[in-house]
Amino acid sequence: MKGEVIIACDFPNREKTLAFLDQFRDRKPFVKIGMELFYGSGPQIVKEIKDRGHKIFLDLKLHDIPNTVYKAMSNLAEMDVDMINVHASGTIEMMAAARRALDEKGSKAVLLAVTQLTSTSEQMMHEQLWIDHTMEETVRHYARNAQIAGCDGVVCSPLEVRSVLEACGEDFYTVTPGIRFADDAKGDQKRVTTPADACRLGSSYIVVGRSITAAADPVEAYLRASREFERGTEE
Repeated sequence: MKGEVIIACDFPNREKTLAFLDQFRDRKPFVKIGMELFYGSGPQIVKEIKDRGHKIFLDLKLHDIPNTVYKAMSNLAEMDVDMINVHASGTIEMMAAARRALDEKGSKAVLLAVTQLTSTSEQMMHEQLWIDHTMEETVRHYARNAQIAGCDGVVCSPLEVRSVLEACGEDFYTVTPGIRFADDAKGDQKRVTTPADACRLGSSYIVVGRSITAAADPVEAYLRASREFERGTEE
């Protein structure tokens, strides 16, 4: 299942976000709206970007008791986004509550569960989160829980994609952040790959942030990421 490049619009406000998107003119890339932008500009920014013709991944990573997640997801379902997510560590019951909320509202949004953040290393997972299993085992287990709960896929590193697909089937979405060009710095990410690596590993979609948003020419960087992800070769 091959999707496309999702641009992480991690900007502090509406003005910077729309100015960035204006550079794409007739193109309408898939965009991710995360906590920084959503909390800074409010729900209206989702509608405004959607009305411009962009598909939207609303990345709020809901994680609370099942009843709270159910009520929050019921509200978010009204926004007509294309993807939305919860934290897989919130349990099967919590993820199932999110699924139920979307279904009851008639939402067609793809429901994803975040397995382990790509800023988390295996050492951090062991020492700080007290998870004794390997990263691959943990992500695979969380993915199976997400599937049992009715999620459509997971957010994971491309490094765990094959293991997730083996556990959950080739139709299960794998949306993979932690993407950098080969000549970029890793920043605060730990489990990083290139767009071409993600293609070869089988990612459904890739999420690319600073490699595009901080580029001298963001449109060309987006097109480069799209070409590398499509072809599986670095430029």
